[in-house]
Amino acid sequence: MKIAVLMDDIVNINPKKDASLAMMLEATRREWEVYTFDTTDLFADEDGVYAHASQTTVADNLEHWFEKQPSQIMALSAFDVILMRKDPPFDMDYIYATYFLEQAEKQGVLVVNKSQSLRDANEKLFTLNFPHCIPKTLVSSNQAQIKTFIEAQRTAVVKPLDGMGGRDIFKFEIGDSEIDTTLKRLTNNNKRPIMVQEFLPEIVKGDKRILLIDGKPIDYALARIPAKGNFKGNLAAGALGVGQPLSRRDYWLCEQIAPTLKAKGLMFVGLDVIGDTITEINVTSPTCIRELDTQFNLNIAGVLFDAIEQKIKPRK
Repeated sequence: MKIAVLMDDIVNINPKKDASLAMMLEATRREWEVYTFDTTDLFADEDGVYAHASQTTVADNLEHWFEKQPSQIMALSAFDVILMRKDPPFDMDYIYATYFLEQAEKQGVLVVNKSQSLRDANEKLFTLNFPHCIPKTLVSSNQAQIKTFIEAQRTAVVKPLDGMGGRDIFKFEIGDSEIDTTLKRLTNNNKRPIMVQEFLPEIVKGDKRILLIDGKPIDYALARIPAKGNFKGNLAAGALGVGQPLSRRDYWLCEQIAPTLKAKGLMFVGLDVIGDTITEINVTSPTCIRELDTQFNLNIAGVLFDAIEQKIKPRK
């Protein structure tokens, strides 16, 4: 079996926490050949779609976690599976990469997550498909409308539609001195929509990351507890990751979205839950595998690869 991982340069990852590395380690345990490449390595001509791919050997070693062979031109159709693990921003370069991967899908390659569904499921806007599961929400580029919403909620959180890791997320009350300047920048002066949600005080108990594999949740979530003086439940923003069993409400939320995830071929998804509500549905490169594996002696990548093996279609 040959698997390729479309990802940012492996030299720059944090091997202690990187979920893509966990997946490559699992592929190695199954004796699959592992290759890596980035979006800039993709190209196409009238005969097909290709990548400058490097065969990559990985190890669970914080000092020496990979070795890469010189790149070679390989048809994407040569792979049995391609994992799309490129981090946001979800920009046009990302979208172009999904078009390349879509051509591979037409030749029988399993792409995780499905290319079209990555384009369809913006991680913020996708939540609007489940209005009974989300907090009070506004998506708009109109600064006056946004300020009216913030005033009605008393406190609200604003965030761009294409970010990750807590970047450019702000908590505002009407009258805050930076609100006009920040909204002008985030909306590109009323030209770019952003998301605004009511502030959920339950964030003090953590922003729970729930991992779903082919619509079925892992039984433990990672509650990301904001650092003192911060409201962001992002590990990249200094939050502390504390594992905990899923609650009955968590399972209910997963049940609400699972049929849609399965129908869209979104095999590996990270659901963000604060209190009783879904705030984001992460489909691009969800993390937290390694933290949950460590805290609960799990092998989440193993569960994922079991599901992948069930979906690989024999090819002549």
